Amino acid sequence: MDIRQLTPRYYVAPQISCEDMEDLRAAGITLILCNRPDGEVPPSHCADTIRAAAEAAGLHFAEQPLTHQSMVPEVIAANKEKGAATDQVVLAYCASGTRSCIAWALGQAGDVPAQEIVQAARDAGYDLTNIAPVLDKPFG
Repeated sequence: MDIRQLTPRYYVAPQISCEDMEDLRAAGITLILCNRPDGEVPPSHCADTIRAAAEAAGLHFAEQPLTHQSMVPEVIAANKEKGAATDQVVLAYCASGTRSCIAWALGQAGDVPAQEIVQAARDAGYDLTNIAPVLDKPFG
């Protein structure tokens, strides 16, 4: 399992599985945010299956499927409300973690200096320099 920390309370990861729940709970995760559309995964990894495993492990679960095309201001705002704006310790996941990282970054735009957002992503292994210019003001 490849969990990457962006902030003290926000992490991103590639696709997780039902078998990861106890390890996630032990790592301090309290909320799992699924950013991966069900159409990209087999039934064993669809959101409802991961939700059931998360809830059975005592974790909260939220879903906000994302594609690069659907990262519009309203969807980014909803993603932030379901994850980063909560008091939970969040793990957002998608195929590689990149979409989840980009969505987090766009949600922080205008609230956190762009350079800090880009550096947090870089420290986690994601290069967001190409979207740095849009991170100086609120997304949208």
